[in-house]
Formats: sequence, structure tokens, C-alpha cells
Amino acid sequence: MIYKNFIWVLSLTFILASCGSHKKTVKYKNYSPKRHKESVVVIPKEDIDKAKEVFKKVKNKSVNPRQATLNYINNFAPLAIIEMKEYKIPASITLAQGIVESGSGLSRLSLKSNNHFGIKCHKGWTGDYVRHDDDKKNECFRKYSHPIGSFKDHSLFLKNRGRYSFLFKLKKADYKAWAKGLKKAGYATDPKYPKKLIGIIEDYKLYLYDDEVLHHKRHKKNAVVVEETVVVKKDSISIKQEVKEPNEILKTNTYTVKKGETLYAISKKLGVTVKDLKKWNSLDSNALSIGQELIIKK
Repeated sequence: MIYKNFIWVLSLTFILASCGSHKKTVKYKNYSPKRHKESVVVIPKEDIDKAKEVFKKVKNKSVNPRQATLNYINNFAPLAIIEMKEYKIPASITLAQGIVESGSGLSRLSLKSNNHFGIKCHKGWTGDYVRHDDDKKNECFRKYSHPIGSFKDHSLFLKNRGRYSFLFKLKKADYKAWAKGLKKAGYATDPKYPKKLIGIIEDYKLYLYDDEVLHHKRHKKNAVVVEETVVVKKDSISIKQEVKEPNEILKTNTYTVKKGETLYAISKKLGVTVKDLKKWNSLDSNALSIGQELIIKK
């Protein structure tokens, strides 16, 4: 029961203030890389108070570290995958760093400020912060209202700082080179940092996430991603994705126009040309109406 309560504390950070739906789509692009600002996630005060009470009761209790790590991977793998797609940082590296830096989400810094990567304030940080003892006493660390902000900021931190630029020339599947490169660039002072990251990646087979993303990229021409959203629930973050093969779409021989779609957008989705669409449907212009049935020929 105590362990379940503890996991409840971890999952509390995923709650988005809403009295209605059990899940809500996160608009990921609201995060502004220029000013290091992140979307505000409102958590009811009563939930925060309950979390503090539970935390006080269980903070000194033992927790199975392996189970905690598995929970961390299950909860945050979708964010690591999204960051890999956008910033080309191996998902395995992001997850392994999160596990090491946050103690699988159990560290005081991650619980108190949603900081999963131990990123300090540094010059130019204009967001919220907390004080925490690290290499020195009372150091300044970035604070986020939601773990999403921490994962996004981690990507921006590596991408926008010159000392990490050489990492992005490495192969995306070479997690060992990335682990060693992070130490070389000064991300951590621990001489065993690369070994720790590599050990976690191999123990939990996190490299499979890299393979999946890279495999999807190689076969991108053979599939159309119709919809991809991040869904935040009480105890997890997941990716909702609907993928259809072009040939599967073409077998229907018709396509129904949806709100906001143009001939150009439809041609890209179906892998045909605008010229062919107009020819097949005897269209004199590019004007379309919602619900209009378009004839598709192979």
C-alpha cells in the first residue's frame, strides 16, 4: 500500500487540472525555446497537499529500485521518443540520463521541481528555480511545472550549447559514443557516468526505442502518419498514433474531404499529384467542400 502511494506521488505530476475528461491532449509546441518558458500546468492545491502528506509518510521507506526504474521507463519513454524525432537525441540516452539524474524519478529535485536532468540555472535562465545542494551548497536548479518542460529543456540544453554540438554528428544508434561524448563535454563530473548510462541502456534494452524511431524514419515513404498526439493520463504519458499505408488508402478509390484540407495537402497524404486529383474529379479549380467525395485512381 505504501509503495502504491509512492507511485501515486510520482504520477501526480501528470495530472492536468480538469474536472471532465480523464485524459487531455498536450499541445507540445507551446514551449518557447527562445525564452526557456514552458506551458503552465495547473495542479489543484488539494492534490499538492495530499502529495506532500504521502511523501512525508513514505520518503524514508525502501523502494525496489528496479521496479521504480521500470515505472520510470513506462511513464517517460514516449517523451524521449518525441524528443528524438524532433532533436535527433537518442531516446535511450535521454531515458538513461533521466534515470541516473533523477534516481528513477525518486530524487528530491525531481519530486520537488520536476527537474529530471539535474540542469542548473546557468546564465540566461528566466524561469522558476529551486535551491539544492550539489557540488556546492545551495546551488540554483531549474524548476518546471510539469516533467514535459524538463524533457524539452534537456533537448534544448544539448542542442543550443556549442560544447555539445559534436554529439549531433554521431550516429543516432551509437548510444555508447553519445554516453562517452556527454562526459567529454562536461555534462557530469562522475568518471563512471558513461558506464552508468551504457549499463542502464543495455540492462533495460533502451536501444530498442532508438531502433524503432530510426526504422520508422527509414520506412517513412511507405506510410502516412495520419495523427500523432501526446496523451497525458493520471499515471502515464503515451503517444496516440494512427498510421495507414498509402496503398491501403488507395484501395478505397474515394477520399472524403475533411475540414481545413486542401488539394495539395490531400495529394501529399495520398502520394498522388494535384494535377491527377483535378483530372480524376473533373475539377476546374482547387476549391473543395467539407464532405466532398474525391475519386482516387491507381
